[in-house]
Amino acid sequence: MTLIQRLVYLLDEQFRLPGTNFRFGLDPLMNLFPVVGDMTGFVISAGLLLAMARKGASNKLVVLMSINIFLDAIIGGIPFIGQVFDFFFKANSRNLRLIKEHYVEGKHSGSGKNTLVLAIVILIVLLVMLIFLLVKLGDWLISLF
Repeated sequence: MTLIQRLVYLLDEQFRLPGTNFRFGLDPLMNLFPVVGDMTGFVISAGLLLAMARKGASNKLVVLMSINIFLDAIIGGIPFIGQVFDFFFKANSRNLRLIKEHYVEGKHSGSGKNTLVLAIVILIVLLVMLIFLLVKLGDWLISLF
């Protein structure tokens, strides 16, 4: 097992919930500590991404891995919802699977521009929806008082 595989296993799969096949690692446990845990997980994931980029990963692979890391960081940073999300999303395991698909099966080659554009469009739409919901929530709260 390589160093990257061991680190991913430690972060996402190290522990098993007794009586089930559900596995989790240190990443969701670290994220129980607001800000510090989220930042620690983000820095470790970003380090793994940089290591793969230095080893010649395609731009598309780097973009796909970055999307996983940012989703984990952004949604994982939301109180309560983020903690539950972190137990199931497992960005590092997803990225390890992308790496294996890239190097073993030859997938995820190319520039990644279309993937990046699509991700940005989706993020903008989500941001607009969030702003809309916050405005509606504010209006509702104001009407209560």
